Amino acid sequence: MIRPTVSSLPRSLARQSQSQTTVARRYASHGPSYNPPSGYLFAERPTKGGKREKESWENIYYVGMFGGMALAAVILTYKPDTSIQSWALKEAKARLDARGEEYEYKPKSA
Repeated sequence: MIRPTVSSLPRSLARQSQSQTTVARRYASHGPSYNPPSGYLFAERPTKGGKREKESWENIYYVGMFGGMALAAVILTYKPDTSIQSWALKEAKARLDARGEEYEYKPKSA
């Protein structure tokens, strides 16, 4: 069994890293990426009448997207108040009422 010497180890590692980078560089381009402009929006040619035909999924998308946004707006508008400050204010007022003290701030006259 032949063991590689310590001095040949860095050279073999350098050769491996070079071969891996050349392979990665060779396959990284994926061909030409330039699409020449056609002059049409989304590369769709208009029909003879000039009106665009909708695809079957577009109405479902609009109803789902804008309906979902409207539903989220309604839910966020009418959500219950769960902040710690409002709970603490209610709790403090209840405790002061139980003791018979007033809970409104009245500044002392100077």
